[in-house]
Amino acid sequence: MTRQIHEFNDIIRKLRKNLFGKGPERIQTIFVNDMAIATLYGNLSPSEQFIARTAEGKEMVHAARTRMIQSVYDSAAPEGMEELVGAKFVHLFSDIKIEDDIAVSVFLFDRPIDQKGTAGGKPDETR
Repeated sequence: MTRQIHEFNDIIRKLRKNLFGKGPERIQTIFVNDMAIATLYGNLSPSEQFIARTAEGKEMVHAARTRMIQSVYDSAAPEGMEELVGAKFVHLFSDIKIEDDIAVSVFLFDRPIDQKGTAGGKPDETR
């Protein structure tokens, strides 16, 4: 894994831990053109897992997580992210599948960031 992707994953993990009280257990990220695509595994806290045992609870956890993360990124990019990739953060597209505790976030930047990314476009992971 490249140092750049490792540091990018650390930024994501720290932000989500501060926001939700628990960061993802594993993050797999790939840089493609002007995007960073991150798949996050093991996101839900024990309280969220308990709430999500019902259909209404799943919807509540999904809505809260999706809206909270969007609102954080709407105000500004996390500290150090733009400097790390050498581009201005434009937008975050994010969703979570509560049943499988998997989230995907697509970070869009104003110019290509993959020139410093992984060779051959292969995904990198942190655990």
